[in-house]
Amino acid sequence: MARGTEPARTVMARTGSLLPSRRNPRLDSFLKRNTERGVYARIRTYEPCVVVSDTISKVYMHVVLSDERVYLTEFPPRTLTAAVSFRRVRDIQLVNDLPDFLSTKDRERCQHIRIIYIAEKSERKESDWFLRDKRGSLHPGAPPTRTASHCPIKTDNVEGYPAESQWKKQELTPLWKSTRSASCPNPETLGLPHPPPRPPSSSPSEERRSALEGSQVARRFGSILAHLLRRDGPSSKEEGEEAELHLYAVSQTSRLYVHLQSSWSSFIIRSTLLLDPLYRQRSSASSDSISVERTSLLFNQLSLEILQDRISMENLYLLLQELRVAAHRNLILRRLFWRSSEMCDFLVQTLEDCLHGCQSFRGVYTTDQLLLSSLIVQTLAIMFRETEVEEARVKLLFAKKGALASRMLLALICDPQAEGQGAQPRSEVQALLTEYLDASCSLLFELLLLGHETSRCFSAENLVSVGWILGVLQPHPHLLSFMGYQVQQVVRVLSRLQRTSLSPVQSVLLFQRCRLLLACLQNNSLLAQHLRSNFREELRYFVTPLCAEEKLLPQYPISRATVGLIQQIQTHIRVQ
Repeated sequence: MARGTEPARTVMARTGSLLPSRRNPRLDSFLKRNTERGVYARIRTYEPCVVVSDTISKVYMHVVLSDERVYLTEFPPRTLTAAVSFRRVRDIQLVNDLPDFLSTKDRERCQHIRIIYIAEKSERKESDWFLRDKRGSLHPGAPPTRTASHCPIKTDNVEGYPAESQWKKQELTPLWKSTRSASCPNPETLGLPHPPPRPPSSSPSEERRSALEGSQVARRFGSILAHLLRRDGPSSKEEGEEAELHLYAVSQTSRLYVHLQSSWSSFIIRSTLLLDPLYRQRSSASSDSISVERTSLLFNQLSLEILQDRISMENLYLLLQELRVAAHRNLILRRLFWRSSEMCDFLVQTLEDCLHGCQSFRGVYTTDQLLLSSLIVQTLAIMFRETEVEEARVKLLFAKKGALASRMLLALICDPQAEGQGAQPRSEVQALLTEYLDASCSLLFELLLLGHETSRCFSAENLVSVGWILGVLQPHPHLLSFMGYQVQQVVRVLSRLQRTSLSPVQSVLLFQRCRLLLACLQNNSLLAQHLRSNFREELRYFVTPLCAEEKLLPQYPISRATVGLIQQIQTHIRVQ
């Protein structure tokens, strides 16, 4: 486990930019100016789309995706509107159609995404529309949206939509021609002046004055727009009714659907866990407000201590605990982790040595090995959270034909029937082994999400897909017993013999295990046949939507999604 040291300046030099790469400097600058640092750091991506809702009819806009909501902004950006919160989302679907309002070429490469969500009360529309409050932070609310009827028009009639020839060369560059959208009407029609254009050589005082005037105009836009929507806008749905937002991404390589699915999944997991008092206490002191430079310095200092030569297991355990806690609270640190290959490689190597080096020799575990192995796997799982748009993560795991991803996969699988060593109490070893198996399921869940994302976002030559991941695991001698253990845990928590409702942590683990089982049924014939041959009765009669509804509290954001997964498992387990 000993590693050489490396000068801090070298590690820091490799971190590069600490925020996700952007493709549109104007939009990125707008977002940075008009959001707080923590909100800006959590913006995952943005893409141009044709947007359809009850207040927007086929307008070419930017869809801005954060960890908690979907925002919309115009070409060029003037206001940032919260369109829908993941808290209210019920489903995100890809629709297989050919929108007739697009040109023939764009119609064929369009990805039509439908977001189904629960509408908010109509009386909240006015107060929820504004871009920011007086402190400059994003307002958390959003006006409800509902699908507008489609009328057959061509692409060049979509508001703000670039000509077909501009797609390849524009790279999200805002268009200055007619870009009026339903969310921000033409200022001339409202009797509002445009802020004066800033001269190329404006002095600092002129720039500040221009910015002040611009913010005043934005506030006037917001107040008048809210009045117009209240007076002339279509009636919104009542609280609890379903509404829809349609996004048409005109690109065969669009990643928006995958990012939406991933963000929604992360949101329901995080918001469910926050219902647990202990998890909420650990998360309360969020350190996202720490500067990027300070976070980078702290991460590099901690990395150098972890990677030092001849470090004892006890000191390594304490340092990794510190790393896990910091990563749990700080998104920027999680991004930095993937930009330092030494740390990830060291953790995987340590897991291999600690868990499998001993096991292959004696076939048993010690409590120290299980404790350290659980901590490593938990830390790796945290590093995956909310870092989907981190390009360094993809490059690191894909390098050398997915060598590091393969090692991580094979290292985390263990024998659930292994025993303790010597005089160690069996109950203590079994409790620690159970903790490790729970953590390994969570990490495997994150890796399967990665496979799902890359199979949709990248070319066919890319190795890391769900099928590839399960194929890497297939030769592992303990894979079938590992999967059998995961099935037994799903059956156990849903059994009517367990009369209490599931806790938030148990509910999230059930969701992750169901995703794992469904992936096996859908993507690997050997594992699917093993599950059908050995667990058909358990999965048919104990793992049912009704059993899940009895154990999952309705206030858990993850409950509905888990029931949906179980319905899919039921369908696949019946296939002969």
